Formats: sequence, structure tokens, C-alpha cells
Amino acid sequence: MRLIESQTIVQAVKNLCIEANYNLKEDVTAALRMAREREKSETGREILGQLLENAEIARKDGYPLCQDTGVAVFFIEMGQEVSVTGAGLYEAVNQGVREGYEKGFLRKSMVVHPLKRVNTGDNTPAIIHMECVPGDRIKIDFMAKGGGCENMSGLTILTPAAGIAGVKEFVIKRVREAGSNPCPPIIVGVGIGGNFEKAAILSKKALLRPIGSRSTDPDVARLEEEILNDINQLGIGPQGLGGSVTALSVQIEVFPCHIASLPVAVNIECHSHRHTEVIL
Repeated sequence: MRLIESQTIVQAVKNLCIEANYNLKEDVTAALRMAREREKSETGREILGQLLENAEIARKDGYPLCQDTGVAVFFIEMGQEVSVTGAGLYEAVNQGVREGYEKGFLRKSMVVHPLKRVNTGDNTPAIIHMECVPGDRIKIDFMAKGGGCENMSGLTILTPAAGIAGVKEFVIKRVREAGSNPCPPIIVGVGIGGNFEKAAILSKKALLRPIGSRSTDPDVARLEEEILNDINQLGIGPQGLGGSVTALSVQIEVFPCHIASLPVAVNIECHSHRHTEVIL
């Protein structure tokens, strides 16, 4: 059994929070550069250039990429042969968020109660999804999820008869209704299958894949391409000001489901796709 001190997790999470909010990963900047090359609108190309400039300023000068530094979302793969000593895992993650958001001068956006709206003052509690896996390592994926794009999420449970056409219709309708609100160009995570909550988690987890990566299932990969093409024909464009690039990627995760159900969830990510990971 491998032992990992909880303070190691605190420090790792602290660094993840700052790194993700200050530095766009290469998959995001590469996708934005490619989008600028293929964007047909002059205004759209100018906006994409400004987004790339913003990312470079944030990286060089040490500023958050966006004022909304988001809810701290974690996907954690916990090895079966690992034990955390000291504080518990969840406690360590939340302490890392506290320290990271304080040191990084990141906006604290969490409220204690959804109806009473009093800020917690430290951006905790984090949203943590944990999976137990073989091995003696802990993999921590972090995503800073802003309100503008998160609010544009959607979930439905279709009948199986709706099929692929129904899935496409729901995803595209959700993007069309979102319009400029999620700060396009967007990345669209889609979860298909499972049940009510599983589909939602799948849609968010899909966003952790490198932008533009395709499903290993050929049929799902083809569906990703088809939906992306349809979305980019909506004409919403960068920042909703018109253009041929509304989405950078559509990424789908699937899971078995009940014979009577076809759950579909959509989780939209803005152009400032702040995510990073560490393996301990």
C-alpha cells in the first residue's frame, strides 16, 4: 500500500487552481488558432485574435484569463493501492482550493446556500467526482467552470425511438438557445446513456478530453463530427457576433442505459477552457 500525505494533495490542488486559471493549455490555444484560420467572418477573425492575445497576456503577466474563475470541479481517479494519510481526501482537496484561490487572487464564487446566497469566501466546497481504479496513483483532473457556460447546460431523457436524430436535435437546440451566453467559440460535452445523473457527469467528463479528439467508437466519432458541422452552420460565431466557427469541438461520452430510456446531457464550455491535471 502506497501512502500519500494529505498535504501533498493540498499543494497539488493549489497549483492546479492557479495554473488552469492563468494558462490555457496548448490544445485550447491550438484550436483557437485553427479557428481563426478557417473563420469566414472578418469580425470573427478579429475576435479570435483578441482571445489569443488575452491568453498570452494572462500567461506572461500573471493574470486570470477571465474574471469568473469558476466553480472548482475535480475528477479524481483513486488507485486501490493508495492510502491518504493525515486529513481526508475531500478535506485536502478543499484546502487546496482555499489556498489556490487565495494565493492566485481568484474570484470566490461559491455561496453557502443556493437560496440564501451568502458567499463562502473561499470558493469551497469543490465539486468532486471520484472513481476507484487499479494501481497506486492518484490522478486529479481540475476544471474551473464559469457560470456563463455552465448555465447553458441541459438534460433530457428521450425515448429510445428518438434515436440519433433525437440526440442531434436536442444538442443543436441547446446550443442555438444558448447563443452568445457561453462566450463562443464553445466546446460541447455530450453524455449519452446511463441515467439522469450519469448522463450529466458524462457530459462534463467529455470536456476533459483534448479538444478535437474523437471517440474510439467509430459511430460516436462520426456523430461528433456531424453535430459539430451542424452547430457551425448556425451562424452564431465568435462571441455571438456571427461567423462560421461557433464550436471548436463536440465530444461525446456514452454509457449503457435502461431499455426504456435514452438520457442525453449537454455541458457547454466557453472559449476559456480552463483545465489541467496532475498524477501523484
